[in-house]
Amino acid sequence: MTTAADSPARPRAPWWFNLAGQLLQPWVRIRRDPAEPATLLRAGVPVCYVIERDGFSDALILQRACREAGLPNPMRPLAGTRRRRSVFALARRDGSLLGRNRKRNPNEALRQLVHSLEGLPDSDIQIMPVSIYVGRAPSRDSGWFRVLFSENWVMVGRFRRMLALLLNGRDTVVHFSTPVSLRQTLDESGGITPERFARKVARVLRTHFRRIRAAVIGPDLSHKRTVVDAVLNAEPVRAAIAATAAKEKISHAKAWRKAHKLVLEIAADYSHPVVRSASFLLSNFWNKLYDGIAMHHFDKARAAAPGHEVIYVPCHRSHADYLLMSYQLHVSGVVVPHIAAGVNLNLPVIGPILRRGGAFFLRRSFRGNALYSVVFNEYVAQLIDRGVPMEYFIEGGRSRTGRLLAPRAGMLAMTIRAFLRAPRRPVLFQPVYIGYEKLMEGKSYIGELSGQPKEKESLLGLLKGLKVLRQRYGHVALNFGEPIELTPLLDAASDNWRAAGADPEAKPEWLGTVTDRLAERIQVNINRAADVNPINLLALALLATPKHAMAESDLLTQLELAKAMLEELPYSDRITLTPMNPAAIIAYGEQMGWIQRVQHPLGDVLTATGERAVLLSYFRNNVLHLTATAAWVACCFLNNRRMSRSSILRLGRIIYPFIQGELFLPWDTDGFAAQMQATIDFFVRRGLLEATSDGRVLERSPGQDDGAYQLKVIARSLIQAFERYYITIAALAKNGPHTMTGAELENACSLTAQRLSLLNELTAPEFFDKALFRGFIQKLRERRIVWTDDAGKLDYDAALEGMVRDARVILSREVRHSILKITPGGNDWEAPAADAREGAVEGTYVPADSDDAALHARHVAAEQREHERRSGSDRRLPDADEPAPTHRDAAE
Repeated sequence: MTTAADSPARPRAPWWFNLAGQLLQPWVRIRRDPAEPATLLRAGVPVCYVIERDGFSDALILQRACREAGLPNPMRPLAGTRRRRSVFALARRDGSLLGRNRKRNPNEALRQLVHSLEGLPDSDIQIMPVSIYVGRAPSRDSGWFRVLFSENWVMVGRFRRMLALLLNGRDTVVHFSTPVSLRQTLDESGGITPERFARKVARVLRTHFRRIRAAVIGPDLSHKRTVVDAVLNAEPVRAAIAATAAKEKISHAKAWRKAHKLVLEIAADYSHPVVRSASFLLSNFWNKLYDGIAMHHFDKARAAAPGHEVIYVPCHRSHADYLLMSYQLHVSGVVVPHIAAGVNLNLPVIGPILRRGGAFFLRRSFRGNALYSVVFNEYVAQLIDRGVPMEYFIEGGRSRTGRLLAPRAGMLAMTIRAFLRAPRRPVLFQPVYIGYEKLMEGKSYIGELSGQPKEKESLLGLLKGLKVLRQRYGHVALNFGEPIELTPLLDAASDNWRAAGADPEAKPEWLGTVTDRLAERIQVNINRAADVNPINLLALALLATPKHAMAESDLLTQLELAKAMLEELPYSDRITLTPMNPAAIIAYGEQMGWIQRVQHPLGDVLTATGERAVLLSYFRNNVLHLTATAAWVACCFLNNRRMSRSSILRLGRIIYPFIQGELFLPWDTDGFAAQMQATIDFFVRRGLLEATSDGRVLERSPGQDDGAYQLKVIARSLIQAFERYYITIAALAKNGPHTMTGAELENACSLTAQRLSLLNELTAPEFFDKALFRGFIQKLRERRIVWTDDAGKLDYDAALEGMVRDARVILSREVRHSILKITPGGNDWEAPAADAREGAVEGTYVPADSDDAALHARHVAAEQREHERRSGSDRRLPDADEPAPTHRDAAE
C-alpha cells in the first residue's frame, strides 16, 4: 500500500526528527489495533492520517507504527496537495516554542484538503483516524509509579508526556480506524462551503475520537459532582423533593439535603488512577489465589459492543465476581463498567475504594422510601444517558446452591425505563457465566443452607476471612454468552413503545412482560455459555452414588461417557469443556483435595467424604442443566427395563415445563422432544439402550450390567428434582383443597424435604430450599393445575392425580411411600391406583397410549413367562449367560 508520497524524490522528515525517533525507540513498544491496518486502505488513493492531539511524541509513534505496518509515511508530503505532511491533529496547543508564537487552527488542514479536490472529480483522499494511547494497561511487572502516568482524558503537558513515555512507553497502543473517503463525504454534503464542510468533518472526528477513548479507557466521569448535580436537577427528583417536603412538613432546603445525601450514598466516584492501581495490585493477588483465569468468546462480545450501551449481567457465585469481571475487562482493553453493589459492601476503607473503582451502592429494598427510589432511578438513567457501561447481578444475591436463582427484575425494569426515556443508544445485555473450581465462601454457604444466619459483612469479618487466601482455588472461567438487544424485544411487545418515554412516571402494561422475558433470556443465555471443568464432571459422577464412592475403573468410564455426551450432543456453541482426559481429571481432583483415593487389592476406590461431598453438590449444580435431557431419559429406566420411545417423549413433554423453569433450559417443548430423540439415539449407539420393534421400543440391560449402572448414575443427578415435585403434590393432596395457602405449602414441603434428607443422609442442602418449591408451585399455577380460591387457599385440578400416576415411572415404590409417610397432612390420602394398562410385570412400563398397548403386550407376556420360570426355584444358580451380582448391586 504505497502512494506517490513514498517516492524517494519527495522531501523526507528532518534529520533531527529521525534522530529523536531512534532515541525513543528503546523506550516504546507498539501494539497495533488491528494488527494489519494496511488491509483497511484502498490501493492507489492518497491517505492522510488524523490524530486526536498534537504532540511531537505522537508524531514519532505514528511514523514508527506506519513503518512497521507497511503504511505510507505520515511525515512525507501528501500527494496531490500542497501539504508538507500527511498527518494533522484535531487538538493543538497554543504557545511559544523557541520564542515563536504557535497559534494554529486545526480546521485549516481540512480546508486545504477540500480545496485540493476542487475541479478534480476523479481525485480522492482517504482520511484515517489514528488513536494513540501510552500506558493503557500496565502489566503486573509495572511499578506503582507508572500507573499514575498512564493514559487519561487530560491533555497533559510535554514534561508529563515525556515521563509517561519513559515509564509506560512499552504499553503503547495505536488504534487505526477505518478510513473515510473525503470525496464521498464531500459529495454527500450537498455543496456546502469548504469552511462549513471542514467544521462538520472536524466535529464528526472529535466525536469519533471521544467514542474510541471512552471504549479504551472509560468515559470521562472523573468528577462525581457533575453526575450528582444532574440527578438533583432532574425533573422527577425535583418533584420528589417537593413531595417529600410537603409530606414530612419540612422545608424545601431540608428535603433537598436529604436527596443530596441519598445520591452521595449511591453514586460511584470513578477514578482512572484508582482503577489502574487496583489492576496493578490484583494481578499479583490473582496469581497467588488462582492457577489461571480464562475468558472464552470475549472476541464476540467485543465485536457486538460498539455503538451500544452495554449492560453486563453475569451469574453471581462469589464476592470475587465483582473484581474478576472488572479486572479481566480492564486488562483486555475494555472500559471497566459501573457495578451495582449491595450497600452492605459500603464498609469503612473498602467502600471508598470500591466506589472509586466504579461501584455504586443500592439498598436491598426501596419499599417505604419514595425519595430514595426516585433518586436511584434517576442515577441509573443518567449513567445510561451518558453511555456508561454497567454491570449488575439479576439474581439479587450470591447463589448458595450453585444453581441460577430466580431473577429479580428490579434493575432490569429501571434500565428499560431509562432507555424508554432517552432511546439514543441501543442497549445490549451481555450475559456472562463465571465458573469456579473452588469457592472462598464454600463453608459459609453450607452453614446458611443448613439454617445458620447469614453473617453480616463487616471490616472485622473481612480481616478474619483473610486466612482463606492461604489456599489455592484452581482455575476460573469467564464465558461470554450470546448478547441480547433490547430494541427487538420492545418492538415485539408494542409498535408504539417509543411514545412510552414521554411520561417518565408511566408504566406501560407491557413493561412487566418485557422485563420478565428479558430476565429469563438472560438466565438461559448464561446457562448456554457454561464452562465444564474437571470438578463439575467429578461431582456429577460421584454424587450419583449412595456413598459418593466409585471404583476407579467405573469412574474413568463414567467420565469418558459424560465428556462424549457433551461433545456429541452440544448444548450450545458457547459451551466450553475441559480438555483433560478421564485419568487427568481424577488426578486433578485429588490434587485439589476434592476426592481421595482408597487403595484396595481389587482396585482403588475414589471417594468424596463429609464436607467435601456437600461442597461438591455446588459444582454439580453449576452444570446440571447440561445433562438434564440425558438424566430424564435415564430416569425412565430406573424402575423399568423397557419403555416405548413415544412414552418417553410424551412424559417428557409433560415434565419439561417444570424442569425448564428450574434449570432455565433453552428449548420449547418441540425442541426438548428433538433433544430427547438425539439423546436416545446416543444411548443406543453407546450400547446403554437397545432399540427393538423398528426403534419404537427401548430396553436397557439387567441391573448388574455396566450399561445399566452408567444409566443409573446419569439419572440420579436429576432424581431429587422429581422427589421434590412428588413432595409438593403429596403435601397438597394429603391436606386437601381449600386448606393451605401457598406459603403454608412451601413451608410444609421444605420441612418434609429436610426430614427426608436427615433420614437418608442426603448431601444436597438445596434439596429443601424453599425457593425451588416456590418455583414449582408457581409453574403449577401458570399451567392452571393449582390456583388460589377467594379465601386465599389453594385448590387443584384432577390432573394432579395423573401427575402422581406418572411419578410411578420415575420414583420407586419405597421412595414414594417414604415421602407419603413423612409428609404432614390431615387426610389419610392414598395415591391413585395404577392404570389397568400399566405393565403386569415389574420392570415394564406400558403407556396409557392405546397405540402402544398392543406393541407392549408381546414384551409383557415374555417377561411374565420369565418371571414364572425363575419363581419356581428360589435357590437356583445364575444362568450361564447371566452375570453374577457385582459390588455395585450390593452397595445399592
